[in-house]
Amino acid sequence: MTFPESAPYDHGLLDTGDGNRVYWEVCGNPDGKPAVAVHGGPGSGATPFWRRHFDPARYRVVLFDQRGCGRSTPPVSDPATGLAANTTHHLIADMERLRAHLGIAKWLVYGGSWGATLGLAYAQAHPERVGEAVLFSVVTTTRAEVEWITEGVRVHFPDAWAAFRAAARPRPGERLVDAYARLLADPDPAVREEAALNWCRWEDTHVREPGAPLAGDFGGSRYADPAFRMTFARLVTHYWRHAAWLEDGQLVDGAAALAGIPGVLITGAQDISSPPDPARALAARWPGCELAVIDDAGHGLAHSGMSGAAQGALDRFARY
Repeated sequence: MTFPESAPYDHGLLDTGDGNRVYWEVCGNPDGKPAVAVHGGPGSGATPFWRRHFDPARYRVVLFDQRGCGRSTPPVSDPATGLAANTTHHLIADMERLRAHLGIAKWLVYGGSWGATLGLAYAQAHPERVGEAVLFSVVTTTRAEVEWITEGVRVHFPDAWAAFRAAARPRPGERLVDAYARLLADPDPAVREEAALNWCRWEDTHVREPGAPLAGDFGGSRYADPAFRMTFARLVTHYWRHAAWLEDGQLVDGAAALAGIPGVLITGAQDISSPPDPARALAARWPGCELAVIDDAGHGLAHSGMSGAAQGALDRFARY
């Protein structure tokens, strides 16, 4: 992205009233256009990288770490931290509570990958609070999408998938996502740590850019941190095995409720992790939505076409 990183001018921990405290920060122009960045994962956290997506002279940017990850507490890297109060509906409520806490009437919703699912779910629950939406690497976290990313995508990575499956030691009839969730809840810390490591190796396999080498032992990447691996693996398996607690097809079926909200959906035609079908289905149901399919791009914003499309949409909406 093109903008220098801007330090937050305000931050805090939002008490949700149920034992969770959600970290938030605001950067950019205090009088600028409000926007909220919705990170992926689930569990990736709102890293400083997200600040660089917005022109700090024109945007008032809100970042937050979703429940249990990043600087939010309690951390789900701790096996004693339960997940019962960590669902899509809890996260939607957290976003709305944060918006009210900051005194924002409407904000632009910006997110990618899992952040696109959460951003869509929030927008459909509170359309009156959303001015615009820019979403990339779009997924809707349906059961079919989860089955693709854990089972079907083996056609592209047969050796890596065989290792991923073997490490899960699934019981008869058990889905891999359920097997990993079980291992991540095992009382033996060594079992939990091995499961988190193998889950993150698989994640690194299917989200990389076409032709990019595997990270191997992760080097200096975020997956090199055992606490991050555990947080990420616990939250992703938790959300995926429940199909994000959304009815099948709910986000596509509900896209008509976003009529009047300008939206831009950006997807990579070569994105193996999140193929373009959900974005196309959403665009067909969302009146006034723009769809950008970047021919040779994969997952995320590493491809210049993906980042350029996102930047162009944010620059354009800054004038609204």
